[in-house]
Amino acid sequence: MTVKRIINILILVTTATCSMQAAASVRKKDVRTEQKIEKVLSKMTLDEKIGQMTELSIDVLGSVVNGEFQLNKDKLHEAIGKFKVGSVLNAPGPVAQSREKWQEIIGEIQSVSMKEIGIPCIYGLDQNHGTTYTLDGTFFPQNINVGASFNPQLAYEAARITAYETRASNCPWTYSPTVDMARDPRWPRVWENYGEDCLVNSIMGSFAVRGFQGDDPNNIPADRIATSVKHYMGYSMARTGKDRTPAYIPISELREKCFAPFKECVEAGALTIMVNSGSINGVPVHANYDLLTQWLKEDLKWDGMLVTDWADINNLYTREHIAADKKEAIQIAINAGID
Repeated sequence: MTVKRIINILILVTTATCSMQAAASVRKKDVRTEQKIEKVLSKMTLDEKIGQMTELSIDVLGSVVNGEFQLNKDKLHEAIGKFKVGSVLNAPGPVAQSREKWQEIIGEIQSVSMKEIGIPCIYGLDQNHGTTYTLDGTFFPQNINVGASFNPQLAYEAARITAYETRASNCPWTYSPTVDMARDPRWPRVWENYGEDCLVNSIMGSFAVRGFQGDDPNNIPADRIATSVKHYMGYSMARTGKDRTPAYIPISELREKCFAPFKECVEAGALTIMVNSGSINGVPVHANYDLLTQWLKEDLKWDGMLVTDWADINNLYTREHIAADKKEAIQIAINAGID
């Protein structure tokens, strides 16, 4: 089921289909897409399925020379040909690349992926307030300023333009928008979300989702991209005010305030969600079945993709110490709902 979610995202951002059927879900099922997914899955080996759940930083596939990234073809073929890796992220360095260079980099990755696996690679960039990793891209105010405008159309237009320029760079996916509630001035990422209020984050976030993706999540236009709404959830409410640290939040507060913006974004069509790096009430969110599977996937009947934040499955072993080793950490995260 996990690999099916990933392939579903790939197909939605790379093809357009028209046959629809109603379902008890926040996103209507597309019969032709579902059939295509099942056909692809039936032909995949176990190694290919594992590879599709793996995401690498672009830095491991090459190096920056005089400000431009150069892919190492041997490393690329090893990652995709041997290990069947299904996703790559980040700008190299991180150094912004020209639109033409991005087209070359991602185009070559996609070419190898289609030849070796027959499935497109999902490439993702943190385009959080404009086209931040493309040279000469458009920048917008940080989201905290957009939220202060109380004008959701601004969030929509910023996302739409960012999507257009990101897709022109050959990238189909962004880790945005951020709908954490900035209620503690000590928290170092206040600028990244739309403010302290759950309603403002809900409305601004949902407008941004539609700006990035368009109005039909089953048919992403050629000038739009998939979103990854973050950081699900309670990420900004750590007891110490520090990033990626434990939070203690009453269940009623979680349900009524923290969950609301993500629910709104899911109902707007969000295809993927990034998970909180910390823990809530003593349980790492990457290991929390109730929050990941019950609340999000089952209660909302959402079949999108849950992606980890940086190194957070490893953190179940190295930081949280709830796994005996990295292998058990992977098992815990997948069983909790991570895709």
